[in-house]
Amino acid sequence: MSITRRTFLAAGAAFSAVAFEQILRSQAGEAKTDQVVNLYSARHYDTDRSIYESFTQKTGIKVNLIEADADKLISRIQSEGDKSPADVIITVDAGRLVRAQEAGILLPVKSKTLETVIPQALRDDAGHWFGMAKRARVLVYNREKVSGDELKEISYESLADARWQGRVVTRSSGHVYNQSLIGSIIAAYDERKAEEWAKGIVANMARQPEGNDTAQIKAVAAGQGHITFVNQYYVARLFKSQKPEDKEIASKIRLAFPNQRGSGALSRGTHINISGAAVVKSSKNQEAAIKFLEHLASREAQEIFAKSNNEYPVLRGVEMDAVLKDFGSFKEDKLNAKIYGTNNGKALEIANRVNWK
Repeated sequence: MSITRRTFLAAGAAFSAVAFEQILRSQAGEAKTDQVVNLYSARHYDTDRSIYESFTQKTGIKVNLIEADADKLISRIQSEGDKSPADVIITVDAGRLVRAQEAGILLPVKSKTLETVIPQALRDDAGHWFGMAKRARVLVYNREKVSGDELKEISYESLADARWQGRVVTRSSGHVYNQSLIGSIIAAYDERKAEEWAKGIVANMARQPEGNDTAQIKAVAAGQGHITFVNQYYVARLFKSQKPEDKEIASKIRLAFPNQRGSGALSRGTHINISGAAVVKSSKNQEAAIKFLEHLASREAQEIFAKSNNEYPVLRGVEMDAVLKDFGSFKEDKLNAKIYGTNNGKALEIANRVNWK
């Protein structure tokens, strides 16, 4: 059984109840033999289906899929309680994984495979969740509006400088991607300095925050702002697109990796976030669920993450997409994902205080 995101969101609560009963019936016939994994996923990428299909081909274990936004899935698992059919939850951003952990819905997992393959900074020490793909929060700038001198030793911190006044565009602070970025700055310095930075960003905004990461790139290309920070796969999609309007946008922008040089925290590296997975505490198919997580960390699955959705693999030695290769190599911030994920609440408080909408 496969339930698409469109159907789930369009039908609302009534469908949720139907889907819940359908999965329970499926479990009654299949769960006892561990031949099913019920997956709740906040990743809305059709290319992920090939990962699930390869898992079934390799193990014989069927994957039942429900897709929705992460916060809705977390709330749903909480409301379903011990009767939840969910075995695995996949979501984007460490902040959401930490929220799920704090909600008490995740099972700590011991897996030598996962602990060996996935770097320590990209997983919870107790095994509540594991990063399966990396996302870099890069800078995108208008090639005609930003000079080479301005890019020297460019950092997140420098975007709060007065020289960028009226030139920065960004999405809302209500989005978890920006909360995690602020959370990483709290970790690099402290809350006071993070608030000073956020205040500087607000002072330098060319317009009020609106839209998603793609909207920020389009605004930069149109000259509404000169620079922004987005996840790298949004940029890669535009560079790979064959649509004339996307080619036009791509021709006007360039990408830069911040925090590559400088002293102290300024050279800590570009902020890295994750898309991660976890076994649900109430899972009736725990053995199959752990096998599924191990499959996500396999070379086969990692190549799909890297080539189909323009993400960076967590597994070393995996071939990357050609566009990502063209972006070049860069220093990554090695901050543990749990730290900035845990800082999300503080980050949102800071954003609210400085009026970052």
